[in-house]
Amino acid sequence: MKTKKKSRADYQSLQSDLKTFLLHLELEKSLSENTISAYSSDIKKFYDFLNTLRINSFNGINERIIEKFLALLAKENKPSTTARTLSSLRQFYDFLLDSKQLENLDSNPLENFDSPKISRLLPEILTVDEIDKIFNSIDINNTLGLRDRTLLETMYACGLRVSELIYLKCSNVIAAEKIVRVLGKGSKERVVPIGKSALKWVDTYLLHSRISLAKPYSEDYLFLNWRGKKLSRMAIWDIINKYSKLAEIEKQIHPHIFRHSFATHLLEGGADLRAIQEMLGHADISTTQIYTHVDISYLKEVHKTFHPRA
Repeated sequence: MKTKKKSRADYQSLQSDLKTFLLHLELEKSLSENTISAYSSDIKKFYDFLNTLRINSFNGINERIIEKFLALLAKENKPSTTARTLSSLRQFYDFLLDSKQLENLDSNPLENFDSPKISRLLPEILTVDEIDKIFNSIDINNTLGLRDRTLLETMYACGLRVSELIYLKCSNVIAAEKIVRVLGKGSKERVVPIGKSALKWVDTYLLHSRISLAKPYSEDYLFLNWRGKKLSRMAIWDIINKYSKLAEIEKQIHPHIFRHSFATHLLEGGADLRAIQEMLGHADISTTQIYTHVDISYLKEVHKTFHPRA
């Protein structure tokens, strides 16, 4: 009976530690709901592993235990997942140490472990012609079709993340200045230009489609579902998938593909990398630099196709 009580107490202590850490991420770090959920999942995964070893506390671990856990992760997951989990745990232990919640540890037990090397795959992009085909496959003569065309036009025109598109509000589109105010990662606001074509579709959608979808509880969200609520991530995935199939696009389609295409087409047109970084809302220029590799791939393809001695 004593063992059960101790295990339950330790479990409650774990839950309390985890809850405090997640609250810290939300309030102090201003991280998104999805990022916080990923941290929670990673740490719970580690706790489940400790349970298999009958270790009921975050206090009772050493490097040998961590090695076993990382070996298991590497066996069952991609390097990127292992790297993310290691990062989550490292930050969790930093938090526990800073808040004096670990009695038997003086330093972070994960600090001597390096993240696995991740090969950066070039993102899949759409050509301008493929984007036109997708747009032209949409029947704009009905409420949802007009919404979908406007949604994709806006996504491509501004290079928005799916989460940014979901929370975009009517008041964020400032037509007179041809800009959109976007709430990005970490609740950081940025201003992105929006072109004439997308603005025209937004105006038409507001007049003829959103007005039919809006309900008293719709707030100010720009893109609504048929119930008058803001769209979900899965709904946007389904929209993109639907019209890509209608347009007979054979590439691996995902919501981020319009964002990747936006950045690549700007770079191909001669845009400055720093300007693209600002529009995408990347905190680090190294994240934006992956598009230079995409651009080089494009240039190689052009060279191979058109140079007489290629």
